[in-house]
Amino acid sequence: MSRELPKAYDPTAVEDRWAEYWVEENIFTAPAPETIAPSRVFTILLPPPNVTGRLHMGHMLNQTEMDILIRWRRMCGDTALWVPGTDHAGIATQMMVERQLASEGSSRQQLGREAFVERVWQWKKEYGGAILGQMKRLGASVDWSREYFTMDDTLSRAVREAFVRLHEDGLIYRGAYIVNWCPRCQTALSDLEVVHEEQAGKLYEIRYPVVGEKNATITIATTRPETLLGDMAVAVNPTDARYTHLHGKMLRLPLTDRKIPIVADDWANPEFGTGAVKVTPAHDPNDFAIGQRHKLPSISILDDTAHITVAGAYLGLDRYEARKRVLADLEAQGLLVAVKEHANSVGKCDRCKTVVEPRLSTQWFLKIQPLADKAIAAVEQGHIQFTPDQYKKTYFEWMHNIHDWCLSRQLWWGHRIPAWHCAACQQITVARETPSACTHCGSDRLTQETDVLDTWFSSGLLPFTVFGWPDATADLEKFYPTQLLLTGFDILFFWVARMIMLGCYFMEKMPLPDGSQRPLKDAVPFRNVYIHALVRDAERQKMSKTKGNVLDPIDIIQRYGTDAVRFTLASMASPGTDIAFSEARTEGYRAFANKIWNAARFIFMQIDRAKEAGIVVDPNSLPAQISVLENSPLEARWIVSRLNKCAADVNQALENYRFDEAANLIYQFFWGEFCDWYLEIVKIRLDFSETGDLAAKTAALTTLLSVFEAALRLLSPFMPFLTEEIWHAFYDGVPPSKSIALSRYPAFNMALKDKTAEREMQLLQFIIIAIRTRRKELGIEEGISVPVKVTEFPRMAISTDHLMVEFRPFIQRFAKVSKITVVPIADSLQNGKYGHHIWSPAGSTSIYVDYEKPIDIPAERERLTKDLAKYEKEMAGKQSQLQNDGFLAKAPANIVEGLRTRANELTMLIEKTRAALDSLDTSIGGR
Repeated sequence: MSRELPKAYDPTAVEDRWAEYWVEENIFTAPAPETIAPSRVFTILLPPPNVTGRLHMGHMLNQTEMDILIRWRRMCGDTALWVPGTDHAGIATQMMVERQLASEGSSRQQLGREAFVERVWQWKKEYGGAILGQMKRLGASVDWSREYFTMDDTLSRAVREAFVRLHEDGLIYRGAYIVNWCPRCQTALSDLEVVHEEQAGKLYEIRYPVVGEKNATITIATTRPETLLGDMAVAVNPTDARYTHLHGKMLRLPLTDRKIPIVADDWANPEFGTGAVKVTPAHDPNDFAIGQRHKLPSISILDDTAHITVAGAYLGLDRYEARKRVLADLEAQGLLVAVKEHANSVGKCDRCKTVVEPRLSTQWFLKIQPLADKAIAAVEQGHIQFTPDQYKKTYFEWMHNIHDWCLSRQLWWGHRIPAWHCAACQQITVARETPSACTHCGSDRLTQETDVLDTWFSSGLLPFTVFGWPDATADLEKFYPTQLLLTGFDILFFWVARMIMLGCYFMEKMPLPDGSQRPLKDAVPFRNVYIHALVRDAERQKMSKTKGNVLDPIDIIQRYGTDAVRFTLASMASPGTDIAFSEARTEGYRAFANKIWNAARFIFMQIDRAKEAGIVVDPNSLPAQISVLENSPLEARWIVSRLNKCAADVNQALENYRFDEAANLIYQFFWGEFCDWYLEIVKIRLDFSETGDLAAKTAALTTLLSVFEAALRLLSPFMPFLTEEIWHAFYDGVPPSKSIALSRYPAFNMALKDKTAEREMQLLQFIIIAIRTRRKELGIEEGISVPVKVTEFPRMAISTDHLMVEFRPFIQRFAKVSKITVVPIADSLQNGKYGHHIWSPAGSTSIYVDYEKPIDIPAERERLTKDLAKYEKEMAGKQSQLQNDGFLAKAPANIVEGLRTRANELTMLIEKTRAALDSLDTSIGGR
């Protein structure tokens, strides 16, 4: 490629080319582990998106933040490894393929398990992983050579090994317990996979007749009357005097021919309802516990699809239809006492939103407490840090109230549990490989467990399994633990906590290469956890399909370019604060990209013009480190010092995950300082139409090129496509490395800090801005140059006359000034003699624009008087509100703050207008 750039920046013409180049050239492939210094490793694991997934704004934010950090670390000299992959997503993927089969008039049951699993693999090959393709298109700097899928052979082997080891350690058991059951997905769900929604419901009060006592009944209340078909007892508190005479009595269970006992149990609360509680051990976790204590039998009344299974009038009915029939029959028999309105928290399947049923089911469980204890200690001892810190408290609250983990799922797609049931002795063999015979009796009549493992079990192992565990690989020793996990708060417990538990448990057991015990601090899966916020719409509303406010990042990228979208997200990403995504901001950052593009075109033009003037400055021969002489021009010393300061601040901001601060610092430097000031000044230095000091022009061009190249590197992690394109053009297609992403990130250099230059340049900017403001106030046409007088600068280290030698050409050019006169400081005290008073870095300074323009004083006084009356009226209204205690107590804080801000603005406007009215009596023409 050449140094010629098209007139306008077109992201679509650039991004596909560089995205493909980065992958083909293996730009982000990590070196062999044996060549890496341990202290220079920075590893991130991509939260694996579901194989069914498509990119949404949450992904875009997550991946933008990770990509910025990994590119920054790589450019800082670290061996930066970002590991990509996808999750097999058991329930989601099975549902996707089942819907596809249904559209063909088929089902998984018709296919059979083996054929169905093969069909899912075919679907995954054809449609799966689309989100990784989108990541490639967006330039994510992951190591694609390490891409994994959670059901790859190597990871499947690791999952089996982990399960077997936990079983051997006595931590995995199989038993009948109450689980959350989804009738739609037909599988058990963990507590985390159930979302609870508050909704209006009914509370039904039902009489249970006491056997042997005429007209004696106990009244219970329930929200699920159909479950009385599975009641095994009614519990009362042993201290409840209302029922002590009934202890040990039997009740006739309504609508059945069964009798059930009254049991005394502390769970029954005398102060709630009637104090009597129906006990359905197979359909409620608390009832199950009561049943265990009193050795009650259990009857499961619902099948996998929530249809009634007990013989009788309700057999085969759906649970809701059965509820209607049960209520009608209770009412007909005079046993329905009352129906009351009742707010109820209803659990629903997080995947399909079906109301879940608590159901007694034989499942595989993990005894979680031993793992949780290690995970709690790891955070308490500071081996893992949370940002924002508030999530540490949330983590502890959940970990201290954790329950055993139901690992099994009644699915066909997933890691099948490595356990085999023996038909001969009814025992179970758990093994790493398929056994040929039962380990208990030697029989070969073995059938593998049909359940699969919870998807989160395999993903919880990823921080170490992706590096080769259970083998003691070089990758595992070099890249584990990872340095950072960056994710959303919604999977803090699903994934983050489980990775910590499993990582600490398994890796603490793996000795170090020298055979010594691995300490807990090196067993943790990551050193830091950064929880990013939500991306909301411009009105800060949560995005949802029902609201119609969901933004497709791919659509936005096609309109504005990837870099503009990335920069928008980065500029708004502050720890703990949700992002109100605005396309107006994105449009502004697209303009920012154009600004840099045009700056590059101007700079490349200067290289060509310099050659024509006999000045050759080869970008490939620029010094490795920017330097500037003490006697260099002000703008050179200033821009180098500002670049140096910006680099220091950006590095610190990224260390603290302040993506917003880092992006805004770069924006202000590149646009506000480099383009708006430095480039304009350097145009004067590089006026090749005039003969002059060629050495000075050479130095000016060298500084310009050095600073611009460093600024591109500073911007690169945020806008990788734009900077890659310009950087290669900068070096005329022969850059010092294959990618700007492999160059060195700018760092602070004390030798380049120049506070004097920064102060002097700030003063120059103050003067130019003040003159421009005064010209506007006086209505001076842009083409007219005017003389100005400036008072001496009392706080500068060198004389005002000396400074003006350097300032004068820039003030004359940028403020349209024909002549500058410096006057004694005492003259500035003569009651506004010089018209415009500013507080500058040099102290109190007065600037007088010597311009005579007749004005209509009466008309001007009338205008100012009207303005003053308008401001004072508005001020009276604002003060009335701010002095009203009742209003202040009720008004939102942002409204009150807005009123105060406006009142301050009005105070300044009133003062300024009154001063202008006063000046009309003594000043003509704007003096």
